[in-house]
Amino acid sequence: MEIILQAKNVEKKFGAKGNVYTALQDINLEIQVGEFVGIMGPSGAGKSTLLNIFSTIDTSSSGDIMIANQNIVKMNDEQLSDFRRNKLGFIFQDYNLLDTLTVKENILLPLALSKVPPAEIEQRVNEIADTFGIRDILDKYPYHISGGQKQRTAASRAIVANPSLILADEPTGALDSKSATSLLESLSMLNETNKSTIMMVTHDAYAASYCKRVIFIKDGQLFAELHKKRQPRKEFFQNIIEVLATLGGGYDDTL
Repeated sequence: MEIILQAKNVEKKFGAKGNVYTALQDINLEIQVGEFVGIMGPSGAGKSTLLNIFSTIDTSSSGDIMIANQNIVKMNDEQLSDFRRNKLGFIFQDYNLLDTLTVKENILLPLALSKVPPAEIEQRVNEIADTFGIRDILDKYPYHISGGQKQRTAASRAIVANPSLILADEPTGALDSKSATSLLESLSMLNETNKSTIMMVTHDAYAASYCKRVIFIKDGQLFAELHKKRQPRKEFFQNIIEVLATLGGGYDDTL
């Protein structure tokens, strides 16, 4: 399988000499094309820091990070900006939609910035809106739609330009259970049918159970990982709960 993301010996430190905090240490991982990967861990474990580094919002202190065969560590600000626009898609907990634009205009924004022809924009927007079940609200503004519809709009915007990697930061965190399930089922379908590669940071075991692989972080280091294989989602959910209990339950990591 083709590798879309490869992190080697990644570290992230904050602070100055004499008062240094190590947020990430010795991170080595790979994500293959078409994977749906969850990142979990206790509060302060480093999962959001890891997402910020992979998304080029922050930089690592050391190590190499290859995404779509490009080393983002060696890029300057202009190169990072182009890379972010052309290769990455983002889904945030707080939606980050523009209230002055309609749902349709929010979704097509990445395509317009990339100067995609209007006819192709129309086709892609309609296809992605159908995938996320929001075709009937394309002409509405964000302040006229529900939180679940806002998040599906944000997800559509993240995916419409066919990015190499979709990064989701607690995408179900502000949603009720019905809206969360709808979003997760749409992401899962997109992953299955389009082979879209998704990395999702979440504190929610239910959300993580939709992933094909879940990586657990503890104290800034990789702790464990689970692969879904062919088991039912409910069984995978229970496996995730068991690892989370170990993470937060006085686990003696010298064993």
